[in-house]
Amino acid sequence: MKKTKFITASIVMALYLFTFAVSGVLMELQQASAQNTENTDTNVNANTTAPTDLVADIVSNNGTLNLSNSSLSIQNETVNYDTNSQGYLVYPVNATGNNTSTTSSTTNNKLPAVVMVHEWWGLNYNIKNMANELAKEGYVVLAVDLYNGQVASTPEKAMQLVGAARENQNASIANLQSAVRYLSSLQNVDSSKIASMGWCFGGGQALQLALNTETNNPLAATIIYYGNLIDDRPQLSKIGWPILGIFGSEDQSIPVDQVNKFEESLNALNIPNEIYVYEGVGHGFANPTGDDFAPEETQDAWQKTLAFLDRYLKDNA
Repeated sequence: MKKTKFITASIVMALYLFTFAVSGVLMELQQASAQNTENTDTNVNANTTAPTDLVADIVSNNGTLNLSNSSLSIQNETVNYDTNSQGYLVYPVNATGNNTSTTSSTTNNKLPAVVMVHEWWGLNYNIKNMANELAKEGYVVLAVDLYNGQVASTPEKAMQLVGAARENQNASIANLQSAVRYLSSLQNVDSSKIASMGWCFGGGQALQLALNTETNNPLAATIIYYGNLIDDRPQLSKIGWPILGIFGSEDQSIPVDQVNKFEESLNALNIPNEIYVYEGVGHGFANPTGDDFAPEETQDAWQKTLAFLDRYLKDNA
């Protein structure tokens, strides 16, 4: 009888441990997936049930965002900005097809510019569309490619590509530095007004560029949408320009406490920053093709992005 009780207890314990292990694996897979789909302490309230008409207003039929109200014409081309990489360059033009500026404050009609870094999917149509949206606001935008021309269509492929890029971070940084040099060389770009910007994987890479900017090609601003952060102050002290951070309170891969530590370090170093945490939304909330897409928060974050860029790349030009 005692032997039977012992065997029963052992079976129960084994089942418990098995269930615990499976739960742990599932949690890790969930967090990995969230991470790779990829300061004022400001919490922005979210309404996760967005009106249907708002979605119709800001999401086009092809699934891309339509956020710009500008009627400015734009022109795009594929350019070789790095030895092994081609990027998507887009910029505003006037009615005669010449490069133009949307503000009289720019020097010699030169425009501010942005190095835009893609999510874990790669340089796909969604990112090119975001480059278009920003160019309509008066910016020269170079959407870079850190995947050597590859674009993922499945999470498994995206995981593979993002892993390779992170494992060879020096090459990724060199790629981004080449993008800054390329923009600086363009006749229609004000080389003193170049920002880095990205979402998810790209947000982390935008920060990496800020941490590894070449002395003779400094940035003017950095924008991070739910990207990997650091709070190491000696490292962050290399940044000499404002930072905008956009995050979600339900993000499991970039948790709020990590965002807070990042903000605290920026403040301790007197680095100007604007950090916004949207309540009730998770990782990748600004991607219209994702399950966590939050239209209201995306629209608000975009307006904050434009205000930030205008303030630091246009107002002081």
